[in-house]
Amino acid sequence: MAVKMSQGLRQTQNLAMTPQLQQAIKLLTLTHLEMTNVIAEEMVENPMLEEVGGENDSEAPGDDVREATTDDFSEAPLMKDKDDFDWDSYADSFNTNSSTPNMASPSSDSDEMPGYENIVSKSMTLAEHLEWQLKMENLSDADWKLAHLIIGNINDDGYLDANFEDLIAESGLKRSDAFDVLEVIQRLDPVGCGSINLQECLLAQARIAEERSPLLEKIIRDHLEDLQSKNFEKISKALGVTSEQVKKTALLLQNFHPKPGRLIATPDTHYILPDIFVVEVSGEFVVQVNDEGIPRLKISKLYQEMIKRGAGHKTDEASEFVKEKLRSAEWLIKSIQNRQKTIEKVSKAIVAKQQEFFKKGPKLLKPMVLKDVANDIGMHESTVSRVTTNKYMHTPLGTFELKYFFNTGIGGKDGGADIASEVLKMKIKAIFEAENPLKPLSDQKVVEILAKENLTVARRTVTKYREMLGIMPSSKRKEKN
Repeated sequence: MAVKMSQGLRQTQNLAMTPQLQQAIKLLTLTHLEMTNVIAEEMVENPMLEEVGGENDSEAPGDDVREATTDDFSEAPLMKDKDDFDWDSYADSFNTNSSTPNMASPSSDSDEMPGYENIVSKSMTLAEHLEWQLKMENLSDADWKLAHLIIGNINDDGYLDANFEDLIAESGLKRSDAFDVLEVIQRLDPVGCGSINLQECLLAQARIAEERSPLLEKIIRDHLEDLQSKNFEKISKALGVTSEQVKKTALLLQNFHPKPGRLIATPDTHYILPDIFVVEVSGEFVVQVNDEGIPRLKISKLYQEMIKRGAGHKTDEASEFVKEKLRSAEWLIKSIQNRQKTIEKVSKAIVAKQQEFFKKGPKLLKPMVLKDVANDIGMHESTVSRVTTNKYMHTPLGTFELKYFFNTGIGGKDGGADIASEVLKMKIKAIFEAENPLKPLSDQKVVEILAKENLTVARRTVTKYREMLGIMPSSKRKEKN
């Protein structure tokens, strides 16, 4: 049976993603440091590229040089007051990636950039630190076998990430001897490493504390959940002491570390190099693109002369190779120029829209989406998205990722976008922090408080932000005394 073929032709438009175009797009998404590394690699691979001012730079003043530059360039304190231990902040330290209890950190000078001397060299790992101390203990070969198994299964927070019974079976030690080895490890610095849970970790620290308190050990052992829910009255009745004694004893926990391993196994330090600097000049905020460290590139004069002299003498293959390297070099220079200019355009648009933020602080951050900036600068939203990825802006208020300035709006009473989502989160946090701990606010009550500020917010929105802030429901925040 014959098959009838359609004779109609259909015209379509497709954008060919050439390697050069892919490179230009990639440059837009790279961080400042990543881009300088890419440029360094390209200079090694492409002999056509040369740095202005380099040792091979023999250009006379006035020569046409194509340069790769732009045209013109608070955490809540652990202690609310002297008599109130904030278990929520302490527990949050255990449940998040922070290394220590949520103590308020001193403010730093936002104008200072990290110096080279602050770069930290490779330090001893947590496992190495523990094994180094164990060498001073009198352990048998069998003890050492279990000790290595335990230390090898301790995570960065300091907790045992394996079934201890399985480790005992693998070591061949008696259970009583195995627990002795575990106790030795838990006494090492930092104290509490090798613990199975928070309770065991805190008990290990309580046993070697300068102010050893039998009452504190009982609270940790038998009433940790009651302490978390601030049920001081229940603890006092069970232990035969006053609520004030329970509160005073609980304050000792501020000296303990819920993640002891983090004191040694700190994550690698990643310094941020801002792509943009915003400075105030005569009351105006001026955007400056960071060109520091980016080599200023040009096409090598030496190779240009070689191409001219060798014209007509090269093989087709060699000629094509040279032409390809020349095209690649020119495209890289143009791509770098385009990247820097695009970052500058986007940054200027952000600063223009967020004037109140730069003048008065984060509480006046306006709702703004990618489309707003894209329309202002005449570019596609995807381009703005790439430019704002992993890019940082250093301002008089501190250093912010560009994506920080993009927030959806939350409707007011008339349904308009009256407030940025980030600002709403700050308002909700402030409301919860100011509540009476004896009468904690429900999510619905927070909705009503916001309504008085002409902000119509759904209860589920308040619940979402409360959970994002790590704040427990009102039933668990209430002090029962």
